[in-house]
Amino acid sequence: MADIHIIGGGLAGCEAAWQAAERGVSVRLHEMRPRRFSPAHESEDLAELVCSNSLRSNDPGSAVGLLKEEMRRLSSLLMRVADETSVPAGKALAVDRRKFAARVTEAVTAHPRIHLVREEVTELPGPADNRPVILATGPLTSPAMTASLTALTGSDNLAFYDAIAPIIDAASLDMGIIFRRSRWDDGPGDYLNCPMTGEQYRLFIRELAGADRVPLRDFEQPRYFEGCLPIEVMLERGEQTLLFGPMKPVGLVDPRTGATPFAVVQLRAENREMTMYNMVGFQTKLTYAEQKRVFRLIPGLERAEFVRLGSIHRNTFVCAPRVLRPSLQTKENPRLFLAGQLSGVEGYVESTAMGLLAGINAARLAREQEVVVPPAETAHGALVRHLTGSEPDRFQPSNINFGLFPALGRKMRKRDRGTYRAALALKSLAAWLENL
Repeated sequence: MADIHIIGGGLAGCEAAWQAAERGVSVRLHEMRPRRFSPAHESEDLAELVCSNSLRSNDPGSAVGLLKEEMRRLSSLLMRVADETSVPAGKALAVDRRKFAARVTEAVTAHPRIHLVREEVTELPGPADNRPVILATGPLTSPAMTASLTALTGSDNLAFYDAIAPIIDAASLDMGIIFRRSRWDDGPGDYLNCPMTGEQYRLFIRELAGADRVPLRDFEQPRYFEGCLPIEVMLERGEQTLLFGPMKPVGLVDPRTGATPFAVVQLRAENREMTMYNMVGFQTKLTYAEQKRVFRLIPGLERAEFVRLGSIHRNTFVCAPRVLRPSLQTKENPRLFLAGQLSGVEGYVESTAMGLLAGINAARLAREQEVVVPPAETAHGALVRHLTGSEPDRFQPSNINFGLFPALGRKMRKRDRGTYRAALALKSLAAWLENL
């Protein structure tokens, strides 16, 4: 009989299985393919990369590069295979997708403590089964399993379309143009405001209307929530629509001119340290390149550095601050762990990293050891901090970025920050591993 069950043979599920098995725990890994395929999958192999073959930057001075380096030091199977199957991609780590999935499948199926079961699991185990379970079914979790998860967490804590607005590094904002004020407030408020003249607004909507968009996939339908329409879809309803929506200027007087701008783009602090700002109401299906080009036309954002770009896509995920503990256990059932995109992260690497942590903690729970949480200054810890420490009402999945890390507490040149954070993170990780 297996010590733990893992549902889902994607990136997170395979990494979780490997981590648990390497700690002497027997694993039963459930994968529904080839009996049933999701709309995005084509191969029978485990850990199939369904979109890009890029795992993004490999520079440890970048947030995602640091996350990869931490995973290597935590003996990640998927990072090892990614390095072995890499293809030329400049400073990025990209892989041969078929070789990558095939080699992960070989490693997992050859492990003596991992038993792969090719069958669909449609509901979570009942209370009589006290073995740890990791649910890693991904953003296209089946309706049956979603219903089972909903019964545990509550329908208010699950989302099915991910509407994400861009997030900007606060240090890249031009505060000589942008002013701070909340609507109708006389004094400084909680929002930053980018004022526009009529001419600037007309240029912006002309470029927005003609910008390239990411096409919907076959399994995605344009059923957007009315409250979070893509900015370019709102514009299709008329040239003045945005002036009555996210670019509404009423109640916002620029203190430097004493006048109300023709249009305003508002920015809201994304974290308590105010190192990142969210573009309010600017969820979008524009391509990444077009987002940078068009949104830098906004006054005050000419040199904007985007720590996350906007998107809207089908994605099942939980409201992690309400559902998860920092150990990735669910609050309702501490024997159930969530991993991968279902837990509330974005991206291949981030999903794998959460599988790695869930595998470690499920194995520890099975061996009656205390669960662990990585230090906040590490990339793994920063992701966990985002998942479980964010404001629940504003929670959105995120890629790893340095804005999720604790404040540095000191000023330094921007080009030095990444290197400094990486050194701090890896030193902290080493100490954490020693204690483990």
